[in-house]
Amino acid sequence: MEDLLASARRVIALVRKESFQIVRDPSSIIIGVVMPLLLILLFGYALSLDVKNLAVAVVLEDPSPAASELAAGFRLSPYFDATVITSMTAAQELMLERKVDGIVRLRSDFARQLAAGHAQIQILVYGGDANRARTIEAYAQGAIGEWAAHQAELGASSSGGQVNVLSRLWFNEANDSHYYLVPGLIVMVMTLIGAFLTTMVMAREWERGTLEALFVTPVHATEILLGKTLPYFAMGMLGLVLVILAARFLFGVPLRGSLVVLAAASMLYLLVALGIGLLVSSAVKSQLVASQLTMLVTYLPALMLSGFIFDLRSVPPAVNAIASVFPARYFVSIMQTVFLAGDIWSVILPNAAVLFAMVLALLGLSIRATRKKLA
Repeated sequence: MEDLLASARRVIALVRKESFQIVRDPSSIIIGVVMPLLLILLFGYALSLDVKNLAVAVVLEDPSPAASELAAGFRLSPYFDATVITSMTAAQELMLERKVDGIVRLRSDFARQLAAGHAQIQILVYGGDANRARTIEAYAQGAIGEWAAHQAELGASSSGGQVNVLSRLWFNEANDSHYYLVPGLIVMVMTLIGAFLTTMVMAREWERGTLEALFVTPVHATEILLGKTLPYFAMGMLGLVLVILAARFLFGVPLRGSLVVLAAASMLYLLVALGIGLLVSSAVKSQLVASQLTMLVTYLPALMLSGFIFDLRSVPPAVNAIASVFPARYFVSIMQTVFLAGDIWSVILPNAAVLFAMVLALLGLSIRATRKKLA
């Protein structure tokens, strides 16, 4: 019995000692308590298979009562965020700029066709995400079906004819999910290469004390960061070439935009990822904490909050606002646009401008953090 009591006292003493160590080490609390809470809140609100607020343009070329009622049905539907316009050209521009995901076109002779019993409604869907495109198409056909049933009850189509829906997918006629997923996967690869390698290498240098050995030399902090960054920048660009070749020739994803634009945008994002890695490693100096923190601020947002898997317009506004802080969101938009739609400058330039601003901010903060450590 005495041995058991002595063992229990030793265990209690060790538990108290480790508890005090946890309290003194904020990184343990962050990893064990704060991170799970953040992840469950973030993923619980961000991950959703429900499709809501589908942005569609209803081209109302025929102002007849039947056509206007159909347009009103899209506006009042809880699944659609409908914009009624009268020009098909304007609707196509909205589609190219990704301001709408679909177009429902009611031609100028819609009322006459309806009276004759063979009305046609055209549906155009942005097909980059094949699964989402099929959902939009099904929802639109459901809304049209409800309108047709109501028209039949009112006797508006007493001729006994039916409404034909003509559907077409833009930018992904093959309805292949690789068209949507592979550009996003390129973002994931660039994130891993840029952020994780730089973070782990720099953190290991801090732990081993080899960086401190450079502090007594004439080398400046900026020169140290450049020397650590350039090799991984070259490695990242080599990886980019490989994944683009794989996307084009292994998965058959078309590249409809300019290769120069693609390379320039990728360079910007790679510099952002390298800047995050440098900043994290300069701030924490520990490989374990640096790896956990880098995963939290780069890889997981790139996977869940970039629009790679889930369309951010279907998530709550608060989560959408959080997603706007992470650079992967802007790079995913550029990659999907360049690969599937082409050089749509109204999409590319604003996202590239945000990435460029992030490059300047992150590299500046990394230099400042390293200088503070030198002092």
